[in-house]
Amino acid sequence: MPFPVTSPGSQQTPPPPKHHGISSPISLASPRETDCVLTQKLIETLKPFGVFEEEEELQRRILILEKLNNLVKEWIREISESKSLPQAVIENVGGKIFTFGSYRLGVHTKGADIDALCVAPRHVDRSDFFTSFYDKLKLHEEVKDLRAVEEAFVPVIKLCFDGIEIDILFARLALQTIPEDLDLRDDSLLKNLDIRCIRSLNGCRVTDEILHLVPNIDNFRLTLRAIKLWAKCHNIYSNILGFLGGVSWAMLVARTCQLYPNAIASTLVRKFFLVFSEWEWPNPVLLKEPEERNLNLPVWDPRVNPSDRYHLMPIITPAYPQQNSTYNVSVSTRMVMMEEFKQGLAITHEILLSKAEWSKLFEAPSFFQKYTHYIVLLASAPTEKQHLEWVGLVESKIRILVGSLEKNEFITLAHVNPQSFPAPKESPDKEEFRTMWVIGLVLKKPGNSEVLSIDLTYDIQSFTDTVYRQAINSKMFENDMKIAAMHLRRKELHQLLPNHVLQKKKTHSPEGVRLTALDDGSLSLSVDSENSVSVSSLTSAVKTGPGIGGSPGRNSPAPAVVVAPVSGAQVTDPSLQPADPSAGPGGVSSQGTPRTASQPAVAPPPKPMVTRVVSSTLLVNHPPRPSGSVARTRPRRPEEGTEGTEAEGELHSKPDSASPWAPGRHDAYNHFCLPPPPAPVSPLPSLCLCTKYTCVSLHKTLRMLVFS
Repeated sequence: MPFPVTSPGSQQTPPPPKHHGISSPISLASPRETDCVLTQKLIETLKPFGVFEEEEELQRRILILEKLNNLVKEWIREISESKSLPQAVIENVGGKIFTFGSYRLGVHTKGADIDALCVAPRHVDRSDFFTSFYDKLKLHEEVKDLRAVEEAFVPVIKLCFDGIEIDILFARLALQTIPEDLDLRDDSLLKNLDIRCIRSLNGCRVTDEILHLVPNIDNFRLTLRAIKLWAKCHNIYSNILGFLGGVSWAMLVARTCQLYPNAIASTLVRKFFLVFSEWEWPNPVLLKEPEERNLNLPVWDPRVNPSDRYHLMPIITPAYPQQNSTYNVSVSTRMVMMEEFKQGLAITHEILLSKAEWSKLFEAPSFFQKYTHYIVLLASAPTEKQHLEWVGLVESKIRILVGSLEKNEFITLAHVNPQSFPAPKESPDKEEFRTMWVIGLVLKKPGNSEVLSIDLTYDIQSFTDTVYRQAINSKMFENDMKIAAMHLRRKELHQLLPNHVLQKKKTHSPEGVRLTALDDGSLSLSVDSENSVSVSSLTSAVKTGPGIGGSPGRNSPAPAVVVAPVSGAQVTDPSLQPADPSAGPGGVSSQGTPRTASQPAVAPPPKPMVTRVVSSTLLVNHPPRPSGSVARTRPRRPEEGTEGTEAEGELHSKPDSASPWAPGRHDAYNHFCLPPPPAPVSPLPSLCLCTKYTCVSLHKTLRMLVFS
């Protein structure tokens, strides 16, 4: 065998070491014995949370997917025969079920659903998938709860196969047959495909790329299980509400694995918090260098797309066409996640020093003790089916409300809890399904003694208008579908939430408030208290139907308030007052609800019957506010504790004419009385637009952090 010939004085340079990702690793250190011990302790800590599935259950999932795969092949053969394809093609036509998401990544938990993709050859249409394949599934005895969502952004068939929930997408490739060894990462498969097929393929392509780009799959999976559990425990796992979804967390963990390729799970969890607590957002997180393709598909590129420059926390998918998986992230959600990253880093440092156990990392924070002010959103519908659709729509739009609140100069942060809660019924005799979400508010500290009014009604109405508009456009809206929004203080949350949810029992004074609607349209407020003082009242803004235009009584004064000391602890929610049944010109009621022949008028809701015990409360009827209003601040009460650093505010009720932003569909508006704001918030840092999408200085910073 001939030897390579080298000229005198020349040196053969060794090949550069292979690395994963767009940069070289931060550390190549091998695990120590203490790291192995900590990893084993981490596994033992994770087991009680059900993040590992038993082998028997795993084999059951494999069997179900095999049955589903055979069903797909059988269906495609039938379609091929009906379209008179040659017999040789029919015998090899193929068809296959691919998986993606948590199941494909190998991090699914007990009872989790399966995300699947049905890949068919070019002669099988999407209409066939939602007709003949749907009918074939309907006839299968093991298939339950079958439903098709053909008009969705990514069309899907949902079903329960032998007790396992499965979501099936569809993609038709420009191939005559589908081979068994088909690799969906091949970019040439995207040629001549419609956008819906490309969206359906994206999940599988991204998942496969992530697994291909990590140095050690087993270490990646264990680390991702721990991070996903931590994110769920800390209420920051929700893509639809502006936090991160499963694929985003997977990409962050994958990037950590690339930077520490030889580390095991205990080290990777700690390095995860180190890297992303110091990450200079909005610099993007990328697992590979973006590659150019001549397929004319839109990709994330802030150099070309101005809108991409406004993304606050970009995490870019590795498969073409590259997209930002975190476009829903807002200023508030990013602030919340960054704070959680820093706390996670502190806890893992304690674990490394044997000052804490892994269980401390998965302790749920006290969301309902963290803030002083909260906004509670309630969505209700008369039937369970309507309630499921209504709740899904409302939840998908909550981030719009959070974005509106963030723009208010007096609100520092609006933190929505991804967990929803069942709400008490208005009346025990009425069949109604209700769900509520809670948003914590951080208000700016008072700079001086002056108090300003902040009207949040415009933000609430913009949110409800958006929800109702989409419900009507999608022909989903039904009578008695309602949205309510109310303000509560921390000490008043027990009115709607049980003690085991609040996590911290607090003593409340046995003071009762009763609000009832009188015949003359006024509100009667009854307070049972020896020492009654003026404090923030329980108020709310409710919409019982979509609002369009203004009401005839826009400038009418707010209802009078009658105060009388009586006993009792029953509260009738003043926000749910009967709407004016009279209709204005053009079929629009005085409350702004459109009435058409196909959509009957929304009936007035009954008076709510919710029992509540709150602190002494006084509603104040304000005249229109002059400029430069002077008000007061109140001292903190002993029962309120010392938690929370935001400003204390007061809620009042005022006429429509007093608000310059009033759209004019309610008799009274809810607003905060707050001190003037401090200096304006500094703008967000500019997005890095360098050629390679990443900053070398950031990598150097991380390198210094490791060895410091």
